Amino acid sequence: MNHEMELMLKGYGLTTAQILYRLPDHPQLLQTYVWQHYDLAPEFPEMRSFLKFWQDKLDGPLHSVCYVHRKMIGANEWRSLKGEFILH
Repeated sequence: MNHEMELMLKGYGLTTAQILYRLPDHPQLLQTYVWQHYDLAPEFPEMRSFLKFWQDKLDGPLHSVCYVHRKMIGANEWRSLKGEFILH
């Protein structure tokens, strides 16, 4: 099983954030950055960790963050089946 499927079965969903930040040399201008990662709602530890990194290490101060979260699959939607298809 691949890593993304394992995350989805553990309750992770795909989070996409649009981050607006001020340019360090021109603070009156806003730039956009799109971040996407598998994360757990409603705490969003991955996004919070990334935003903390941004504030600690990068020069462009954050203006705003808008995000959406979509749970791709739930444990109740998954069934394990045993079988084999043979194609000639």
